[in-house]
Amino acid sequence: MPPPNPNPGSATKKADPTFSLSSANLARFKPAKIFKNAVQQPDPEKFSPGRMPPPNQITGMSFDDRGDYLITAAEDECFKLWNCKTGKSSKVLYSRKYGVDLPRFLHTSSTIVYASTKEDDTVRYHSLHDNKFLQYFRGHTQKVISLEVSPQADTIMSGSLDNTVRLWDVRTPLCRGLLHTPSTPIVAYDNSGMVFAVALNGYNRICLYDQNNFDKEPFLTIHLDDISLNKISFPPRIPFISSLSFSSNGKWLLVGTSSNCHYILDAFDGALLAKLVGFTGLEGGKGPNHAIGVVPAQGISGEELTWTPDSKFIISGTQEGKLVMWDISPESGNDKKLIATPQGSPPFEMGPSITLDGHPGPTRCVKFNPRLAMMATAGLELAFWLPDTGGVEGEVELKKPYKTG
Repeated sequence: MPPPNPNPGSATKKADPTFSLSSANLARFKPAKIFKNAVQQPDPEKFSPGRMPPPNQITGMSFDDRGDYLITAAEDECFKLWNCKTGKSSKVLYSRKYGVDLPRFLHTSSTIVYASTKEDDTVRYHSLHDNKFLQYFRGHTQKVISLEVSPQADTIMSGSLDNTVRLWDVRTPLCRGLLHTPSTPIVAYDNSGMVFAVALNGYNRICLYDQNNFDKEPFLTIHLDDISLNKISFPPRIPFISSLSFSSNGKWLLVGTSSNCHYILDAFDGALLAKLVGFTGLEGGKGPNHAIGVVPAQGISGEELTWTPDSKFIISGTQEGKLVMWDISPESGNDKKLIATPQGSPPFEMGPSITLDGHPGPTRCVKFNPRLAMMATAGLELAFWLPDTGGVEGEVELKKPYKTG
C-alpha cells in the first residue's frame, strides 16, 4: 500500500528499510487510504422518521505482532481483517448474536479474542482461519470494558463492569485468577508480561501486581493526585480512566482519560511525571450537557491513545478528528522534563508537538503498526496513514531496534 508517486513518470525509488520515527518524519504522515465503507450503517427504511439510530462506528482495533494485519470491530456486529501491505480488506466475519468489541490478536495472525456486547458477557477465542470459536471464557456478569493479551504468553486479562478482573489461559475455559475490585477496573500488561496494572475508577488508584502472585496484595499502589483539577471545580471532578498502557521500554505508564487530559507515570515508583494537554477528548467535547470529567461507566473513549513502538511518542485521537502527538524522545529533551511532581504541586503540563489533520470525524481508535511505518485511525471510517516518502514505493519498515530499553 504505497503512497501515491507525485512524479508518475519518474523511476520508482527503493523503499528505505531504516525509516526512523522522529518529529520531522511523523509530521509527514498523511492518510494514504480512507475506507468510507468500513462500517455498515443502519438501513433507513427499517426505521420510522425521527427514530433513526446514530451511525455505527468502529469501536476497537489492533495489529498482529508482525504488523502484517489489522483487525477492526464495529457496532455493525462485524469484525474485519485488513492486510497492511496491500491496503485491502482480506476477510469479513460477523457476530450478530453476541456482538464484538475490543478485538485482540493472540501471537498469531489467525486467532483473536474479543468481548461480547450482547446476549452474555463472555470473552470469546476465535479462529479467523476457519471462522470457529476455539474457547469460551465465561464468568463475568456484566460487560467487559478492558481486555489485554500478555506480550509473552497466550494468557489474557479482562476487566468488567461487574468490578472484577479475571485472568485466563487460552488452553482452558476455567478462570485462573480472580480479583474483586471496588470500582470499574481498567487493565494493562507490562512488556515483560510479569507485571500487570489495574486502574480503579472512582478511587483514583492504580495497583501493580506480580503476575505470579496476583492473589496477594499489589506490590505498588499509585495515588493519581492532580491538584490542578481544583482550579476547574471543587471538589475536583476526577476524569474517568479509560485506558492504561506501559511503554515498550518499561519506563512509563500511560493513563488515558475520557476528558481533555492524559497522564504519564513512572512505571517503577508510580510518580506523576506529566499531564498531557492541548486537545479535546472524545467525552470532553460533547458539549454543556456533559460536565467535565463526568462520563458514563463506559463512553466512547479507550482506544484513541497509543505509543509508538520506540516509546518516544504518544498519539491521541480527538473529538475534532485531529491527531495530536507528544514527543518525549531524548532527541527533543522532553524526556528530561519528566520528573516527579512535588507533593502539593500541580503536575508539569505538556502540550502536543505535532498535530495532524485528515481523519474524517472523531478519531475514536488510534494504533501504530509495531513493525511498519504506518498507523491506523478509525471511527465512522477507517484510515491508513503513511509518511510522505517523496515517491518511495513499497512497504517501509521502522528502523531497528525500534524498541528501546
